[in-house]
This record gives sequence, C-alpha cells and structure tokens, in this order.
Amino acid sequence: MNKKVESHIDYVLLTAVLILLLIGVLMVYSSSSVWSDYKFGDSFFYLKRQLLFAVIGLVGIWIVIKIPYFKYINWAITIYIACILLLIALFIPGIGMVRGGANSWIGVGAFSIQPSEFMKLGLILLFAKLLPKKQHDLPFLFKGFFPMLGLILLPFGLIMLQPDLGTGLVLVLTGMLMLFISGAKISHFVGLAVMGLVGLAGLIISAPYRISRIQAFLNPWEDPLGDGFQIIQSLYAIGPGGLMGLGFGNSMQKYFYLPEPQTDFIFAVMAEELGLIGGAFILFLFFIVVWRGILIAVHSQDMSASLVAFGITSMIMIQVMINISVVIGLIPVTGITLPLLSYGGSSLTLTLVSIGILLNISRYATIK
Repeated sequence: MNKKVESHIDYVLLTAVLILLLIGVLMVYSSSSVWSDYKFGDSFFYLKRQLLFAVIGLVGIWIVIKIPYFKYINWAITIYIACILLLIALFIPGIGMVRGGANSWIGVGAFSIQPSEFMKLGLILLFAKLLPKKQHDLPFLFKGFFPMLGLILLPFGLIMLQPDLGTGLVLVLTGMLMLFISGAKISHFVGLAVMGLVGLAGLIISAPYRISRIQAFLNPWEDPLGDGFQIIQSLYAIGPGGLMGLGFGNSMQKYFYLPEPQTDFIFAVMAEELGLIGGAFILFLFFIVVWRGILIAVHSQDMSASLVAFGITSMIMIQVMINISVVIGLIPVTGITLPLLSYGGSSLTLTLVSIGILLNISRYATIK
C-alpha cells in the first residue's frame, strides 16, 4: 500500500503539544511537591517519575512517526484483542492492583500500567480499520450498527467492572462520534441515548459512591468535609487566582487541602498559580491541538487515516472537556486526567503515542 508522503509533519501541532508537556511537568512539580515530601520524603518524587513518563512518551512519538500509519491500522485487530486480554488480566489474582477502590492497574516492578488507557487507542484503530468496509451497513440496525456497538460495549463492560466510569465514558463517546461521522443514523443514537441514560442511572444507583458524588455535585456544602470536599477545595483554588494568579509555586490549596492535586485537579492549581490568563493560555493550546487534529482528519488521503485522526482528536477533546468541567463544578467528579498535564504514566504515554500517530498521518495529509 503506497502513500504519497508530504515533506514534514505538522509542526504547529507538535509545538502546541511540547508546550503543554513542558507546562505539565512544571505544574506536576509545583502541585505535588508538598504532598510528595510528606508522603515519600522527596519533594521531587512525582516530578522525576513524570519526567521519565514524558521521555518514554517522546521516544514513543519518535518511533511511531517512523512507521507508516497504515501499518497500525493493519495491526488494529491484534492491538484490540491484546487490550481486551489486558483488561481481563486485571481480574486475575496477583496481577490486578487496587487503587482508590478501582482494580484498574497491572503492576510491573515499581511501576504500573492502566490497560483501559490503551484500550481507547485500540478501539480507535479498530474502528478505523472496520468502518470504511462497514460504511454501507451502518444505516442498518442489526447488520451494521449493533455489531460495531458491541465492539464498544465489550471493553466498556470490562472497564465498568473495575469500576472506572470516567474512562469508560471517554471510550464510549469517542466510539460514538466515530460511528456518527461514518454514516450511522441519528435515530439510532437517539434510541441508544435513551437506553444509555437508563443504564447510567442504573450504574449510579448500583454504586453508593456514585450517588454520593451526584449529591456532592448538586450541593457540595451539604457534606463539606466528605464527598463535597474536593469540589469545594477546587473552587477555593480557582477563586484566589484572579487575573494573574498567585505565581508559580505559590498555591495554598496544595498544602493538604486539595487531595493529590497533581492528578485530576491539577487545572485548579494552575488557575490558582497562573490565574485566568494562564488558564486561558492552556485552553488555547488545547484548541490548537484539536484544530490541527481536525485539519489532519479532513485532509487525510483515505477514510481510515481520517478516522484515526478524528478519533484521537475526539478522545483528547472529550477528556479536556470532562476534566475542566469537573474542576469548575459543572459536572460530578469522574476521575478523568487532563491530557499532557496531569500526573500519570499510562495516561501521558498513551496520549503522546496517540499524538505521534496523528503526526504520522499529518505527513500524508495535504494541509495548506
């Protein structure tokens, strides 16, 4: 399969990603130094690990750019099955690790990986391989739509058994968007949305902690020292930041008010230290990433490449929207990291490798 290669990758996208990565490394240190010194006796503990993850991710970008993107699509079924097997392995005694009440990690020496993160990319590649062949069948409920839906629900079910509603939600929304742009009927999504709301209500009712999160979202002051604690402390961080912020390293909420602020609530610390201007700049950088990703998808040479680019861009966009919505109190806490910025090995490396594939596709696109 021969493709015409353009002269270079999308350097606008790469520049925005590298700036976000640099800001993320700096803010992981700023937000975690107090907590890591208290917990590990080393204020640089999280910084050193995040730097390692960043280097691994950058090496991953360099590697995946070298291999033509269509080879990843050719390997899509194998990648998808491998991700499913990793999700199943979580429930084998001695392999899966429980953190924060979720059995979502597989231990590898001193480190651990989160299979659900890799499943998101696995689904994107699989859909990019199958949807061009199934495009004419998608308008038919049983012939096209349901079989593709099953490929989403299988990993979603395994992720919910951990349980990890946030990652499962990103997986489902990304898959649905890919189905939609491939030609699935809107009426199918309407019916699915109704069933999804019923199912979501069942998932919430079945887990008391999810009900508590909903209650905390509606009225965090009802339990300010319990379920409402995180969102209240997040808003306390954002408020004092003002226009210019308190300055790098000067956050007060990282002093044991905001639990582990280097992960899901890192944007709150950013808003506190960098202010409205800093927060707006970060959102602008994400806008560039999404904008360039859509351009790459639109100008790709074939439908499979376009779907991969659209899927990766959608995945990043959905995570950013959910994370920041949680931080500013628009939706209940979901446990979603902020791409490229939050601490986390699996999330950071997966995001960087995904962007590497996006940059790979940009070499074959005809962006002016």
